Amino acid sequence: MTTSTRRIPHQVAAGIHYLSTGPWRLASNVYFVESGNSWALIDTGWPGHAARIRSAAESLFGRGTRPAAILLSHIHPDHSGSAENLARYWDLPVLVHPAEVPQARGGILPGYASPLDRFVIGPLLRLLPPRSTKRADPLADVVQQFDPDGPVHGLPGWRCIPAPGHTPGSIVYFRPSDRVMISGDALCTIDLNSVRGFVLGRPTLGGPPWVSTWNWSRARGSVARLAELEPTVVAGGHGCPMTGVAPVLRDLPSRMHRRLR
Repeated sequence: MTTSTRRIPHQVAAGIHYLSTGPWRLASNVYFVESGNSWALIDTGWPGHAARIRSAAESLFGRGTRPAAILLSHIHPDHSGSAENLARYWDLPVLVHPAEVPQARGGILPGYASPLDRFVIGPLLRLLPPRSTKRADPLADVVQQFDPDGPVHGLPGWRCIPAPGHTPGSIVYFRPSDRVMISGDALCTIDLNSVRGFVLGRPTLGGPPWVSTWNWSRARGSVARLAELEPTVVAGGHGCPMTGVAPVLRDLPSRMHRRLR
């Protein structure tokens, strides 16, 4: 995707558009999802993109528009970076799975850490003065947990599918009527687990990025359960949305098992 085409929202399926935020291969996707006369925002991209997201929303839904809900797939900074700014601008809470709430204040929590946290970020933070490691705008002030077994706020007709592994409270949003899946990082459509895949950026269905995944075995189990839904479209947190993925998705858990070994 070129720099120019990343500046405008693109249609994924009926009533669903996405906007890419962030640098090059690390870009993450934000989804604008219509439902009746309202719409909801799924994920908020990297920090510093709130104005772009508001502008994209107005291009889709009209000047002064406001979503019915702000939903996160998980609380990694490339998906929640602009959440605090948007929540305050629209005067809305940021809704997450209960297992994500402890991470809202930032920092590295025992039991939540990924390989990146343990081996890179943690050691670097220990070298910095304590004051410089504090998060300036904690999400905890705006985050609220939702009931993953209840209806999806702002999106009637959608289901919330818990997909723990990348983080303890990773969530996938699924529309049964046409089997569109907005998967966060539970599924990506770019291979972030190999140097070749990262550099070339070719569309391919893959699991979450290993380096930032809390529990790879549980992530693989979640992918197996998602495959049973046979999605027609996978709109991931990274990479362009893909169609015709069901056969590849069925084989993905075994590929992830080989990578784990």
